[in-house]
Amino acid sequence: MKEEDLELTQNLENGICIISAKGRIDGNSADSLLAKLEEALKNGQKTIILNMSQVEYLSSIGIRVILKIYKQAFEESGTFNIERPSEIVKNVLGMVALQEMLVTY
Repeated sequence: MKEEDLELTQNLENGICIISAKGRIDGNSADSLLAKLEEALKNGQKTIILNMSQVEYLSSIGIRVILKIYKQAFEESGTFNIERPSEIVKNVLGMVALQEMLVTY
């Protein structure tokens, strides 16, 4: 994986874990995103928000990661949402009917 494909940063604000993604979420970077999100869950974070305002590309494997974390958070009585999706992310999530389920503004 090339470093410039996806940058992930994490902040805790008022008990909420906010992970910001910048770049491409595709076959090369999806594992990094999954690991970061699963780490937050394993560390006991009950509310996780993925800020996707700077995501330039979202592939089907990226959607799979998002759905997997959504399900895991739900099973652990937590929540997972997407915040401030880029236009590209909005379009992709809209095409697969996930925008209303996952996106908070």
